[in-house]
Amino acid sequence: MFDSPREIASVLHVDMDSFFVSVELLERPELVGLPVAAAHDTARSVVSSASYEARRFGVRSAMPVARAKQLCPQLVLVEPVYAKYRSASKAVMAVFQEFTPLVEPLSIDEAFLDVAGTVRLFGQPVEIARAIRERVRERTGLPASVGLAGTKFVAKLASQRAKPDGILEIPPQRTLEFLHPLPIGAMWGVGQATERALHARAIRTVGELAREPIHSLERIVGGASARRLHELANGRDARRIETTRSEKSIGHEETFAHDVSDAGVLQRELLRLATRTGERLRGAGAEARTISIKVRWGNFETITRSRTLPEATDATQRIYHTARELFDGLDRGGRAVRLIGVRAEQLLPAGSDIAALWSEDDGWRAVDQAVDEVRERFGASGVTSASLLTGRGSVVDPRSLESPG
Repeated sequence: MFDSPREIASVLHVDMDSFFVSVELLERPELVGLPVAAAHDTARSVVSSASYEARRFGVRSAMPVARAKQLCPQLVLVEPVYAKYRSASKAVMAVFQEFTPLVEPLSIDEAFLDVAGTVRLFGQPVEIARAIRERVRERTGLPASVGLAGTKFVAKLASQRAKPDGILEIPPQRTLEFLHPLPIGAMWGVGQATERALHARAIRTVGELAREPIHSLERIVGGASARRLHELANGRDARRIETTRSEKSIGHEETFAHDVSDAGVLQRELLRLATRTGERLRGAGAEARTISIKVRWGNFETITRSRTLPEATDATQRIYHTARELFDGLDRGGRAVRLIGVRAEQLLPAGSDIAALWSEDDGWRAVDQAVDEVRERFGASGVTSASLLTGRGSVVDPRSLESPG
């Protein structure tokens, strides 16, 4: 008889090791063992992924390339090709599905798996973890690390401590033994500011956090955070594997290659971002009640503004006009813009907002539908707004970063 699922480490967190770099090394084996980073070699680029050799110098994902070169002058930069990473991710996720239908992707290179229901087919969870790593290596040539535990939180912590290319199992009955010596910075939801506040109260380990009274934690981090952190620190995490994940927001942002002051360039960029956001909303069968913008000035100060609409929308022009009004309402003070973004929030299934049944957006929706049909038939470049045909300045497309593993 196998142990019951509650008594075995049946939750797996599989995390690919230096995913983007590992994919590149398959085609560049001469770089194996060298400090390598996947990044565009430009002044404003950031590191998308770093090999473990590069990490020994302090190079990390999301770090500016200029800083990475300072830390590691011999760093080898490889131009990232995201289509390759998406293809590799698809192959990896397909392997996970061969072992359990309960797979929850977290990002392009990591996922939670619940294998409690497949131990009779494939053996104990640790045996399944080994088999998954071997099959991923056979199919893709890529290394992966796996953490096993009784909860998602502990499984993810375990996978980070299994890196690189390893397995770490935390039996449920030893959860607190594993958790409590860890620094509080290992906790989900404990950023630098929260960590400093807890340190000021002499709370430095997860164990000390677990023993701190709730009412005391509430004074430090607030009610909701206090309860969540207290539960996790005591090994309690009731979250299940979610095989379907609904998007909570949809949006796009752009970082300019050079800070931009030209109002025409910024307005065209808002239109382009609104167009992409509207297309994704309609593709997802969703409408948004709230539109928000994000603006980062040249001095890196970042602000957001949002507006809740009287009716949910997926119309590009409604999204654009709202974003434009939010932007025009900013006190720019002559400041140049480094980054600008548009986001649709408070998503609802399309057609579910009764207030939108007789909408002023109907005319715009008819145009969007026609445009979407042309794009579907002839591709994304088949049709665009006339406003976007003029020069809009040099921009850098946003780059997806892999997870820190």
